[in-house]
Amino acid sequence: FRSIRGAQLRAARALLNLSADDLAGATNLSRGTIQRAELEAAEVTMSNMKRMIETLEEKGVIFIPADGDGQGVRLKEPLPVPKHFVATGKHRHRSTKK
Repeated sequence: FRSIRGAQLRAARALLNLSADDLAGATNLSRGTIQRAELEAAEVTMSNMKRMIETLEEKGVIFIPADGDGQGVRLKEPLPVPKHFVATGKHRHRSTKK
């Protein structure tokens, strides 16, 4: 668990659209613990790091280990496209003429 960096935790939360408070509630940890882990501002216990990682993985992310291209995070499955993003075939174009 030590090889997962704070930026990966932040990215995982963002992919899942979770706030630090959401993750704190899901892991039963304090918001401060979440923030310290993400900022790598202080040592976080192995137990707390494990809780954060396992919770994020259960919610649908995969942590990608370091390789020649670096570490990362991705979703296990694509998120559904919000209805308001679906193309309707009708496009409005703004006129740039004044």
